[in-house]
Amino acid sequence: MLLAGDLHDALLPQLQPALLQGGAWAYLAGNLVIALLVQRPDRPWPLFALALADLACLSLLLYAAGGVASGLGGLLAISVAIANVLLPERLGLLLAALASLALLYLTFHLSLGQPASSAHYLQAGVLGALCFAAALLIRLLVRRQQSSERLAHRHAATAADLQALNALILEHMHSGILVVGAQQQVLLANPASLALLGQTELLGRRLGDCCPALLERLQQWSRNPTLQPPPLQAHAAGPLLQPGFVALRQQGEGSLLVLLDDVSQLAQQAQQLKLAALGRLAAGIAHEIRNPLGAISHAAQLLQEAEQLAPADRRLTQIVLDHARRMNLIVENVLQLSRRRPAEPQLLDLRYWLHRFVAETQETLSPDARLHLATPATSLQTRCDPQQLLQVLNNLVQNGLRHSTQRHGRGQLWLELRRDARSGLPALEIRDDGDGIPEELQEQLFEPFFTTGTQGTGLGLYLARELCESNRARLDHLPREDGACFRITFAHPDSTS
Repeated sequence: MLLAGDLHDALLPQLQPALLQGGAWAYLAGNLVIALLVQRPDRPWPLFALALADLACLSLLLYAAGGVASGLGGLLAISVAIANVLLPERLGLLLAALASLALLYLTFHLSLGQPASSAHYLQAGVLGALCFAAALLIRLLVRRQQSSERLAHRHAATAADLQALNALILEHMHSGILVVGAQQQVLLANPASLALLGQTELLGRRLGDCCPALLERLQQWSRNPTLQPPPLQAHAAGPLLQPGFVALRQQGEGSLLVLLDDVSQLAQQAQQLKLAALGRLAAGIAHEIRNPLGAISHAAQLLQEAEQLAPADRRLTQIVLDHARRMNLIVENVLQLSRRRPAEPQLLDLRYWLHRFVAETQETLSPDARLHLATPATSLQTRCDPQQLLQVLNNLVQNGLRHSTQRHGRGQLWLELRRDARSGLPALEIRDDGDGIPEELQEQLFEPFFTTGTQGTGLGLYLARELCESNRARLDHLPREDGACFRITFAHPDSTS
């Protein structure tokens, strides 16, 4: 801008005005071309070459302008400072030395033709020192900036590693972890929470839509955070979950951390301890009942053999015998429950085992009774005690055939083995075409001594579920419009406890 007007004639002591003006415009044009076309190279030598060319151009303009008296010498210090930002330390200091030498040489050269220029040596020396000072100051700032960058990179790498580690921990944790926002929408969910809640996607969904029971526990906790919420079951075949809630202030007002722990195994262990104690008590009572019950049954049989017994009395005697037999069956079942041996899980091929079971069971049934088996093309394995599994299936099959026969006059039962779509575990469904189980009675199915028949003891399904749980399997009743359906979800074949 100075050269474009008339001020340079008064301010700059020019030796060669044409060279100064042409060189200035050429310098401007060259810098524009370099700024538009040249990218920052990866190696320092091209940068050093550009800086050296810039230094040469500025030296030429300084010469044409009359030396250091023109005031353009400061541009060399600026050029050296900018170059030291981009160049390594040694090349930057070399460029500062070359700029100082250029200033001294130009001052010496101009002093040969103009004796008055000899007074400018001090100014040239100051400008040379300024070039070195600028280079050293810039080098100090660059080192600090590079040190800050390295520290930032280390912190970023550490943060990335911690984030990856946290993600890995969350992914492999057996406990479910959810972060729930102020509007009960799910902000974060690890894979374990999806499996425990029986969902394929939770992010962005409201808690009440994907698990109403968990929202109910959250509301109970909100009313009194000092009380532990009761366990819940997210879906029919899901495990028993113990929820926990922690407020997250840093995530925003109302955000919560939800922890879900599978307490099914603990509940099973507690149930087994309770049943063991009750079993010992029941066994003792059963032993005490057995002797007087035998005496009652024997006395009733003797009464029936009496010839002078009236028909009405004979009928009453038969009622005593029938109920004595039923009581004896209950005693036998209780003793069997108390004497039950621990499960001895073995690796079973369920497909092969079920085909053999159906073939052997079919031989013992009447010609009117039929078992239908459907299995996948590939084998499904589990760890289970085969004797206890046989006891469970015998109970379920006999119950199903009895109800089917009562309705149709002939019994039919369908067994279907497949892999559960949600959990990936082997599952066996046993379906009959009987009258089914009324909805109001379904919750009491697995309670001991509950029965809808006049001849049953009410211990069959209870014992079947206990045997399943001792083998880390689960027995459930599935609601069905026509007939009853029971499903056994087996343990993973790699499960050892």
